[in-house]
Amino acid sequence: MIRVGLLGTGRIGRLHAETIASHSESTLYAVSDIDSESASELAIQYNVTVKPADDVISDPNVDAILIATSTDTHSDFIEKASLAGKAVLCEKPVDLNLNRAKECLDKVSTENNSIMIGFNRRFDPNFAQLKESLDSGEIGKCELLTITSFDPAPPPISYVKKSGGLFRDMMIHDFDLSNFIMDELPVAISAIGHSLIDPEIGAAGDVDTAVVTMIYADGKITVIKNSRRAAYGYDQRIEILGSEGLLQAENIVENSVIKSTTAGVLSAKPKYFFLERYIGAFKAEWDAFVKSIDDHKPVPVTLEDGVTALAMAEAATQSQNTGRTVQLKEVL
Repeated sequence: MIRVGLLGTGRIGRLHAETIASHSESTLYAVSDIDSESASELAIQYNVTVKPADDVISDPNVDAILIATSTDTHSDFIEKASLAGKAVLCEKPVDLNLNRAKECLDKVSTENNSIMIGFNRRFDPNFAQLKESLDSGEIGKCELLTITSFDPAPPPISYVKKSGGLFRDMMIHDFDLSNFIMDELPVAISAIGHSLIDPEIGAAGDVDTAVVTMIYADGKITVIKNSRRAAYGYDQRIEILGSEGLLQAENIVENSVIKSTTAGVLSAKPKYFFLERYIGAFKAEWDAFVKSIDDHKPVPVTLEDGVTALAMAEAATQSQNTGRTVQLKEVL
């Protein structure tokens, strides 16, 4: 049984707490948060102790640390937990600063502990099946990958201001997903974005609508489309055009009922947001982490994967700001 210390008891931390507690091979042992009321509330719910983060990390009874704190603390906690001999699962991104993330990778590179970054979309069963079908050659050689990711509504401006920008906060999931699907990194990244939804987002120096195009060494292309608002719900789709066909992973909708009349065909909307859409992926992600520890095998999403995705976000940010195509080797 893996005893887990949870750092961060906000929305995503609470989701992880439920996942940890419901798994047959893990148990929630202690929690920590700078919001003592939030931490105490969660501790009472799961009958666990509340401790300062450093005490959770140093506790010899804790086998693994799950980091769900604010992004500016991720690198520090990854280092502390790994150096303390704990297995680590950290929510994305590794850091908002690419150089700090690289420094973190260097500092823990000699440690023989599992460090996994929480890119849960790799574990979505539909996306995983799409990847398996591509790898088995069902549509021949991949030529064009298109990832659509639209949120139902933009976050508060207070969040936007500390998020690191759309490319680091939101599209970073899609950068990692493209790496997972393609099994290789692009050589060049071009980005364009605007603030179309909320002028306050633009005033904060960010964009809310963006498209990124990535080119690979052999010429194939990935296109990623992001928006902070889709009035109809959480739009999450993937399409792969291959030399011999097409693969598509469509939205998960609220129900499967389709009404067809002379007026037209009507189906349910996509599930509203990530908590509903990706709950299965979060559970599969945690199961993969636990199995990697139990079986003494490498984690499926490494700290290096996290740094790479952040480098792609940095390249996209630079491209958006300068209007030029950025070679990935410039930042990685």
